[in-house]
Amino acid sequence: MRSSTVHHRRSLRLQGYDYSMAGAYFVTICTHDRACLFGDVTDGAMVLNDAGEMLSALWDGIAARFANVEIDQFVVMPNHLNGILVLPDIDDKGATVADKRATARVAPTSESVGAPLVGALIQHVRLVDIVGAFKSLATVRYIEGVKSHGWPEFRGRFWQRNYYEHVIRDERSLDRIRRYIDENPVRWDLDEENPRNARP
Repeated sequence: MRSSTVHHRRSLRLQGYDYSMAGAYFVTICTHDRACLFGDVTDGAMVLNDAGEMLSALWDGIAARFANVEIDQFVVMPNHLNGILVLPDIDDKGATVADKRATARVAPTSESVGAPLVGALIQHVRLVDIVGAFKSLATVRYIEGVKSHGWPEFRGRFWQRNYYEHVIRDERSLDRIRRYIDENPVRWDLDEENPRNARP
């Protein structure tokens, strides 16, 4: 197994975000039944297995799949992922408010394949869409790992149906949540997601 560190990103400037539409979010996504599928905590450090490495790479790749979405700090734990996502503020023409362009960005439609680039305006991306896409792709990749590499099978669903989200409203909250993510492996014995701490 390979040792993993908490993933860090650049400092964010959150002032001025319209949090009714965009902003920074702290997200927790947990496996169904809190199944520990992604590795182990050893001596206060998270050690990812191959499934954990897959999950980390998928989360880190969100920014490549969703335009202008930023990945901040995150950590993959034995049965969940904690991460900070920053969603852009998009105006009604499909441009980011922070970086408006004269020409609106477009996304190709099925009718435009093989034709000149004509498409629909890119609208505001929703957190639920990002998390839903991540959970779906991770499920598919994990099933492939079960079939091809003998990863442990899971019972019923791969993920819990819902996920936890929290709006980060200022730099003070951002720093506090980053510390929480940093310390998550060290505090695993006390973590409410740790199956050993499950209430009867």
